[in-house]
Amino acid sequence: MPLSSPPLLPAQLTPRQGSRLVDYDDLLRFTADVFRRCGLTSARAAVAAEALCYGDLTGMDSHGLTNLTRLYLPLFEQGRVDAAAEPMLTTDAGAAVRQDARGALGLWSAAAAMDLAVERAGRFGIGLVSVHGATHLGCAGYHAARAAHRGMVGIVASNCGRQRIARPPGGLRTLLGTNPLSIAAPAGAHHPFVLDMSTTVAPTGRVRAAARAGQPVPAGWLADDAGRTVTDAAAFDRGEAHLRWLGGAAETGGFKGFGLGLAVEVLAALVSGSGRGPEPAALDADGGPSGRDDDIGFFVAAVAPGVLRPEGEVAADAASLFGTVLDCPPADPAAPVRYPGWAEAERAARHRADGVPLSAALFGELTDVAERFDVAAPVVRAEEAH
Repeated sequence: MPLSSPPLLPAQLTPRQGSRLVDYDDLLRFTADVFRRCGLTSARAAVAAEALCYGDLTGMDSHGLTNLTRLYLPLFEQGRVDAAAEPMLTTDAGAAVRQDARGALGLWSAAAAMDLAVERAGRFGIGLVSVHGATHLGCAGYHAARAAHRGMVGIVASNCGRQRIARPPGGLRTLLGTNPLSIAAPAGAHHPFVLDMSTTVAPTGRVRAAARAGQPVPAGWLADDAGRTVTDAAAFDRGEAHLRWLGGAAETGGFKGFGLGLAVEVLAALVSGSGRGPEPAALDADGGPSGRDDDIGFFVAAVAPGVLRPEGEVAADAASLFGTVLDCPPADPAAPVRYPGWAEAERAARHRADGVPLSAALFGELTDVAERFDVAAPVVRAEEAH
């Protein structure tokens, strides 16, 4: 659940030397094959594969296939996800529903929840699906963009269940997860607007990507117990540093990021009744990261402006809004002004045409997974030259 805005994308954190270019459709095929072996139906496996590969397609590879072996396959192995689960509506108020995901794979169930929200928004102007009992959804922006591709505004917020990663400003105990938030909207003939952000200054996936690459993280991402800046990415998993909120220190706006994190907890957990990070009975003793991301809550909403006013007017205003942003004179002619989602869409188009770059290490992992699950491994189109 990444931060989608520049300047530092995961592709810039991970060395691309010797990376393999793989056809996007072949990556989808491979990933869907693996999920089918885990028990998902073909239809669910196809959606889950698209949701997971979205990270690699758009360049947010800390949330792409690197998480197949680090996150999703272990969920199946540990029995923390139910491949056959049928999400169930427990409350249906028309425009708003509450759903028990019943441990279904979040990559698929969040997409299905957004599709339901879109259907209700088409009838009522807005559709809200409040989900509990969920599992990790991958890139929140993928699910929000499903609404944008249907001419609606999509909103997705997810807490991290009972997982606690980040501390309140000035606090000595972790209380919340990275609590991502995404908003997506059509932009006329331009690429859709897709904001996909953690409420911490960076998600854990990007910190760990830097640690695996042996690279430091930018000053401001991590701090030690005394509030001093830490740039050693590996210090996070050693328990020597914690994530900071958007805004950084309290005096530079850290309470805003923390407030957004709490707002996501309200929308995703309090409304749905899912597991919460700040649960007194489960708090850790030493203040470090703890808890598991079980019983995650989703806030999934679609807004249909075309139900409220003429669709043509909405489309024209969207084109003007985002076109004006693109036309803003840049301070640096080599760095034109863009909005969240634009660079990702450009990168996705390039990767669809030329192949998706995977590091040699990740490609090796996927080859091992293919052998383990008796499916065809992704085929290398070419090796990037540097």
